[in-house]
Amino acid sequence: EYFNLNAKDARVAHAEREIPYPTMEQCRHAFVQMPSATPLERRNKALFAFLMLTGARDGAVASLRLKHIDLSEACVYQDARDVKTKFAKTFTTWFLPVDPIYKSAFVDWVTYLRQDLLFGNEDAVFPKQQMGVVNGAFAVTGFAREPYATAGAILATIKTAFVAAGLPAFGPHSFRKTLVKWGDRHFTSREAFKAFSQNIGHD
Repeated sequence: EYFNLNAKDARVAHAEREIPYPTMEQCRHAFVQMPSATPLERRNKALFAFLMLTGARDGAVASLRLKHIDLSEACVYQDARDVKTKFAKTFTTWFLPVDPIYKSAFVDWVTYLRQDLLFGNEDAVFPKQQMGVVNGAFAVTGFAREPYATAGAILATIKTAFVAAGLPAFGPHSFRKTLVKWGDRHFTSREAFKAFSQNIGHD
């Protein structure tokens, strides 16, 4: 009995609480403030945009390859054989009809990967930086073709974007909450909201 919580503390410990999440306006503000002068900055901005378009989980985003992206159909095929989806589910997510600035940034990035960097279908959508020796010292030499092994870099990128815009350090998973709240207002019929919910991976 000494090590057990009393009834009051047990209720406090097990209470479900609202997880902080950004508003659509805060997301747009943070996105607009992100720089895009270098290839790395363009990648980070495209990453933010993709999360707003799809509400995808950070683990899945880290493992995406270009073969999973279909710009003509405006969708991403989350194939559990390659993509680290929750419960190994395979499903297609069509880009959500949010602010068009997000789709524009993401399309520009994929086009840059394919046309300028000559990335192919098996290469990462959000590649990690490649290190090499330049003038006798280690330096960034470009992008590797392999995706990230974990979602740590994605988490850091998104938190940095919000903090740099003077906002709380929201993580990438909070976008799902933002989009669900937006979808609740945007898709007013039960059928439409159910379709939206399944589109971001809910059963």
